Amino acid sequence: MNISLEQVGKKFNRQWLFKNITFNFDEHKSYALVGNNGSGKSTLLQMIYGFQTISSGKIIHHHQQQIIETDRIHEYSTFVSPYIELLEEFTTEEMFDFHFKFKTKIDKLSLDDMMHLCKLETSADKQIRFFSSGMKQRLKLALAFFSNSPLILLDEPCSNLDAQGISWYQEMIKEILGKRTIIIASNQNFEYDFCNAVLNIADYK
Repeated sequence: MNISLEQVGKKFNRQWLFKNITFNFDEHKSYALVGNNGSGKSTLLQMIYGFQTISSGKIIHHHQQQIIETDRIHEYSTFVSPYIELLEEFTTEEMFDFHFKFKTKIDKLSLDDMMHLCKLETSADKQIRFFSSGMKQRLKLALAFFSNSPLILLDEPCSNLDAQGISWYQEMIKEILGKRTIIIASNQNFEYDFCNAVLNIADYK
């Protein structure tokens, strides 16, 4: 997916969080949104996904030479964030089944394969409400990585992950580099040091 930002700005009340961002995210490349806390990294990521309204300018999504309307962006993308909750009464297996009623999974991956790859095979029948915060984050990331979405949006992807979980994240994301458009909001270099380009939101005050 290609995404074009044209003079994009976001205002809360009478104060601009950022404004006049013009930037292109090219298909199959990876990008990082950086900036000090409160600069608007997560907000811009949400605007690209259609969660947040745009105060000025416009965001244009292209996929296979077609413009994707804002109310359909979720069909072509997967969003991961610490503040997005999983369905905690579901087991791991039920969460995978539910998720892939709405998303297409990567070809040739079985449920057992996915459980093994995200290292949750021993928790297949465990309700998510009994998971640690790190296990929940790993499951969220797995659902994104295993979805055949042309756009993946990650907000602070290694939140709550320990050293082993961070290594798993870095290993898994290498598998999809060059195959999807990836945008990561983060100030942690190890979460995005593989990216093709960095957009500093603090430059657009």
